[in-house]
Amino acid sequence: MRNQRTSVGLDVHALSVVGFGIDEDTGEVFERRLTPAPDDILGWLRSLPQPAKAVYEAGPTGFGLYRALQAGGVACVVAAPSKLQRPAGDRVKTDARDAMHLARLLRLDEVTAVTVPAVEQEAARDLVRAREDARGDLMRARHRLSKLLLRHGIVYSGGRAWTGAHDVWLRSQRFGQPALQAAFESDYETMVLTRGRRDRLDSAITEMADDSVWTPTVHRLCCLRGISTLTGFSLAVEIGDWDRFTGRSIGAYMGLVPSEHSSGTSRSQGSITKTGNGHVRRLLVEAAWHHRKVYRAPSTVMGARWANASPAARARGHAGNHRLHHRWEQFTARKKRPVVANVAVARELAGWCWSLATLEGG
Repeated sequence: MRNQRTSVGLDVHALSVVGFGIDEDTGEVFERRLTPAPDDILGWLRSLPQPAKAVYEAGPTGFGLYRALQAGGVACVVAAPSKLQRPAGDRVKTDARDAMHLARLLRLDEVTAVTVPAVEQEAARDLVRAREDARGDLMRARHRLSKLLLRHGIVYSGGRAWTGAHDVWLRSQRFGQPALQAAFESDYETMVLTRGRRDRLDSAITEMADDSVWTPTVHRLCCLRGISTLTGFSLAVEIGDWDRFTGRSIGAYMGLVPSEHSSGTSRSQGSITKTGNGHVRRLLVEAAWHHRKVYRAPSTVMGARWANASPAARARGHAGNHRLHHRWEQFTARKKRPVVANVAVARELAGWCWSLATLEGG
């Protein structure tokens, strides 16, 4: 059943928007170069034969245009760029042709739409991604500082690095060359400031995880090993609506399933697809390493997390922890490479996370 008379493709950029519309009744086409202002785009869409429906690709411009069009009474979808079909022989790419291609796909109902998060979810997602950026910045700052010292033959041997004792040792370093002293102080200051930024973001995430709409989901996810409050909150806000997946499909969404090229009787599988949400994939791959160690009874830290969850969630988390460690044992017995085994465990861990997130009454 037709949902629109005019199918409109929008090629959206930071400084310009190209629109291309197709009237399905008359075959008439409409093309316009617009400004990125939502009112300008909305006014042009309202001037087209109604009802009209628009589509644009997900990208750095975000979802503000989608929300403005929906609020203005114009239906809109945001297309997944990786799912857009383009002819192999199409060698010309312009803004107008991209808009026309989107309009044709929308007319044929061949657009795979992404799930647009609510404003609150997008804000929380920006928070956890800012924390991830700070973590990466801190790692790079520490590497620069330690490699500066290593180039001059200075190596810390007093235990684990980046502890309080290590920090005291760093602050005691002095150099005879003023240029080298200035370089060291600059790298040390960068590391300290970045660490403070990360800690402030950690506090903001912890506060939101304790009192928000995602709090019950976070408490259930924390019943699994390797998933702390920060990781659980990140998973909750990145996924959002867990009910749109199943235990089998969520691994594909995270890009944790093998790629495949099969034809006829031949079947060839390769490395994981790495499609979908890369932030969630990284969190699960890191969490999967925790299941390599033997699991017997909940630790003190795990017990504290379990205190916030229901008995049903604790029981399912306990079963998941046993199962995931058993998978590690199976891969080790088969002499699988640890990095390969860990990705397989991460794929199964995704299913257990889905099971806990969708647990009713949990």
